[in-house]
Amino acid sequence: MTPTAIHRIVARCRAGRDPALVARMRSGWAVLGERQVFAGYCLLLPDPVVSHLNALAADGRRAFLEDMATLGDALIDATGAIRVNYAMFGNAEPALHAHLFPRRDDEPQPLRALQPWALDWNAAPPYSAALHGDLQRLIRAALARRG
Repeated sequence: MTPTAIHRIVARCRAGRDPALVARMRSGWAVLGERQVFAGYCLLLPDPVVSHLNALAADGRRAFLEDMATLGDALIDATGAIRVNYAMFGNAEPALHAHLFPRRDDEPQPLRALQPWALDWNAAPPYSAALHGDLQRLIRAALARRG
């Protein structure tokens, strides 16, 4: 498998050097997204990295999908979201990763029905500890409460 951005982020998480790291999970790592198109946008990255969900054995699939739902629960708790949008593609970065977008009822009306890739990601604030550190800690604490 050719190394991807997912491999690089997982390597930083393993080394404790990824500033966007939220938590180690059973199946991998939860990190805040590079661009916070919705506040609290996270990714779940498997460790070890695999090419796609179907490359995992049944136990690995269950763990990854359960972690994805648990991270979604934590996002709802930490952000007050009314739902979480989940997405797994792997076309641009051919390695398994899940995107989790907390959606709130106070979003401007024109945004409410849009999927995240319809938004201007360049206009979204990049992750920074100064801007997103409190939210990062809230998500981490919500995950810790869930075990």
